[in-house]
Amino acid sequence: MHELVATPFGERRLILRPGSTKAVQLPYAKFDELLALASVPSTVPRWLVDAVRAQWQMDLAGRRLGEVVLMREACLFEFSRATWEINLGCDLDCVMCYLGRKRFEGLDMEGKRKLLAVMRDAGVIWLQITGGEPLIDPDFPESYRLAYELGMQLEVLSNGSRLHKDHVLNLLCTYPPAKLTLSVYGATATTYDAVTRRRGAFGRFRAGLHKAVDAGLNIDLSLIIVQGNVHELDTMRAWAKQLGVPYREYANISPTIHGTAEPLPSQSPQYLTNRAPFTGCPAGVTFFHADPFGRASICKVGREPNIDLIAEGVEGLTRLGEIAESLMLRTGGCSGCTLSGTCRVCRPMAKVFQEAKAPLKHYCQHGTR
Repeated sequence: MHELVATPFGERRLILRPGSTKAVQLPYAKFDELLALASVPSTVPRWLVDAVRAQWQMDLAGRRLGEVVLMREACLFEFSRATWEINLGCDLDCVMCYLGRKRFEGLDMEGKRKLLAVMRDAGVIWLQITGGEPLIDPDFPESYRLAYELGMQLEVLSNGSRLHKDHVLNLLCTYPPAKLTLSVYGATATTYDAVTRRRGAFGRFRAGLHKAVDAGLNIDLSLIIVQGNVHELDTMRAWAKQLGVPYREYANISPTIHGTAEPLPSQSPQYLTNRAPFTGCPAGVTFFHADPFGRASICKVGREPNIDLIAEGVEGLTRLGEIAESLMLRTGGCSGCTLSGTCRVCRPMAKVFQEAKAPLKHYCQHGTR
């Protein structure tokens, strides 16, 4: 199994190490040299030995290049990032979940292999695997290993409920993700289990979290703030600090992907954040989202129209930029607004709120009704 990945990234050429957020940037000439050396039996060149030792304290002196470095060549597409909902099923039933109907369905393993091959051919380097809850998918281990073997830097978004199981933790330790992002829903069993509506959920999460920290995985915590746990926010923060892991706080709850408003009453109004004005994003240009059926959309929010990557292959992504442009047009309740230049949500997100008939104050800083 490779220990490094040499890959194009837009106009740059990088050396990446799976499980690490660091990189070594190469001149084009050095990258081309590696391509040439990789085609014949050769050892790792001295300049790369020195660069890798300085960045990661790894010693590659005298080792075979083909055994250490996976070479990824430039392709016609430059979708360097993607997210993938491996399924929408979940073992929790959180009050603020934006998925609504959490149906466990999607591609079989053969379809998952095809989808990951398309992602590789599209140039995906950073892949975020999410759900639903990805760790409960029976195909997760094989899918995760395959993405790793294809040279992708992986992030897993999880509720952490399965991390206490040895086979799950061993998989992530053997093939370490660049980031393991875990959602936190409370600091005590009473609160956590109430928010997730699952008895025993806190005990499983706490056991898995501590095992993952002890294993040295690169963990990032998402503190999800809702009315049901806001009284434990300081304790949640203290817990993260005690563990020595970074954390972020999320209080802005959105409607479901089906355009319904059930999650919105769970918001804790005093902790809602004021988003910066929306000035654009790479959705549909250098980034795309894939749902459990392999349908590519510009992001998790703007799901329609989409492209069936299993049927069309990587060539279908040529239409994604045009779709992105069409979805960003101001329509519906926002058409004709003279203040649209200072909007704090993108047009697809505003549309979701409008479909849910949410009060204007939830998504527009100019509205009061």
